Amino acid sequence: MSSNIKKIGVLTSGGDAPGMNAAVRAVVRSCSYFSIDCVAIYKGYQGLIDDQVKPMSARGVNNIINRGGTVLKTARCLEFITPEGRLKAFKTVQKHKIDALVVIGGDGSFTGAMIFQSEFNFPVIGIPGTIDNDIFGTSHTIGYDTALNTVIEAIDKIRDTAISHNRLFFVEVMGRDAGHIALNTGIGAGAEEILIPEENMGLDRLLESLKKSEKSGKSSSIVVIAEGDKTGKNVFEIAEYVEKYLPHYEVRVSVLGHIQRGGSPSCFDRVLASRMGVFAVESILNGKSNVMVGVENENMILSPLEKAIKGKSKINNDLIRVSEILSV
Repeated sequence: MSSNIKKIGVLTSGGDAPGMNAAVRAVVRSCSYFSIDCVAIYKGYQGLIDDQVKPMSARGVNNIINRGGTVLKTARCLEFITPEGRLKAFKTVQKHKIDALVVIGGDGSFTGAMIFQSEFNFPVIGIPGTIDNDIFGTSHTIGYDTALNTVIEAIDKIRDTAISHNRLFFVEVMGRDAGHIALNTGIGAGAEEILIPEENMGLDRLLESLKKSEKSGKSSSIVVIAEGDKTGKNVFEIAEYVEKYLPHYEVRVSVLGHIQRGGSPSCFDRVLASRMGVFAVESILNGKSNVMVGVENENMILSPLEKAIKGKSKINNDLIRVSEILSV
């Protein structure tokens, strides 16, 4: 372990995700375990610029592992995009004698960390926290599993009313660039069709599928749509299109929105975040920098931040096959 690291800073940046607090807790307590000082930086990179830095002890992170959101707050910081903003942030780092940063967030947060590292030769490590699971270099991001469970619970309730009224429900879930949430929850909730950014199903094919479902005896249907679906239409336009050509359907739309971000993290996310936080601190002490912590086949791994940012998470094609078979 490196003896040069005496103090580590931790921040959360970008969109919040359930499990971020568990990751913060793991970083803080790992620092305590290795007799290193830890400081919390509030409101992401904005807090680094504005000097919102406070010491954090092992007891200071009591009772946060079960809380959703992030106790450190988060913000999207336009000022950090500028060289002047990053220089202010570096001066804060110097003022508090911080030797390395752990950044918990998504690809935008990692881009900022990578640039900061290159400009000031400052050690940074990323922990992937985003419900979309769209980061390359890890099979799971913090918050993804909790979001799946939240969506499943919501769709199960929607199906109850769909069956009661013989309705067709279009349920929009998050996933502007990746269809992981839509595909997995669609299968898990027994959706008749699933529309994701990676596959262009087309509206005509959707109509044909719904017609087949009706002929097979289905009196109600659920269609799960990722917000970045490739048809180029939003969920309301799709619903209107289907209602126009299949007027006998009673069509309803439900946009789940930001409820997918909230809630107490699942056990899976708490354990994942804890492992990632510990591994991040250990990696810093072993001299690693400019990398992201990830998990693959149950093992903790490191990937260059550049690959995490520029790479693209892959959809599971076998799940697409399964969804097509089960939608009969």
